[in-house]
Amino acid sequence: MKKLVTSPRFLSVLRMVRPWITVIAVVAILRYTGLLAGISVAANSALMKTGLLDASPTATEPAKDFDFNFTVKDLSNNTIDFKQFKGKTIFLNLWATWCGPCRAEMPSIQKLYEQIDHSKVVFVMLSLDRAEDTQKVSQYIKDKGHTFPVYIPTGYLPEQLNVPSIPTTFVISPQGKVVSRKVGTANYDTSDFKEFLEKM
Repeated sequence: MKKLVTSPRFLSVLRMVRPWITVIAVVAILRYTGLLAGISVAANSALMKTGLLDASPTATEPAKDFDFNFTVKDLSNNTIDFKQFKGKTIFLNLWATWCGPCRAEMPSIQKLYEQIDHSKVVFVMLSLDRAEDTQKVSQYIKDKGHTFPVYIPTGYLPEQLNVPSIPTTFVISPQGKVVSRKVGTANYDTSDFKEFLEKM
């Protein structure tokens, strides 16, 4: 064993692998302590200020029917049938408290929410945190001063909402069509995007 540890070949392999082990260890520590999300928030927030992440105010894909056959719960544990939102424009954002990019875009969503006519446009901020973390979600929203409606899935979500990454934001027309789907962080606090929602 001693020969293996001091052999030139072993030492060469160790030198090649050591940086990767260090990177993995640092990322694991940042993830475990929650600092990784904080770094992500800071980076995404800086990018948003450049205007590069402004949400597109146009339909991004051919309109598809949205599946309204599911229920969600609000933060007071009331069950809501998603069908109750039919007939209005829906801004539906999938996010989680542990997701740095999600947290980075939330202030822009809050600003948009404050400017929109809620009789015409419904906001659904759907947290994908675990069901047992409802209190954590509620505390996060309270700490940040967000006033938009936040919901948690009750279990089943339609296939359309089983997205590969978050944040993902859908805009659903009053006719029940998905007219926009944005994957990744975006700045929604723009006059163009507000007009896009209001003209649905």
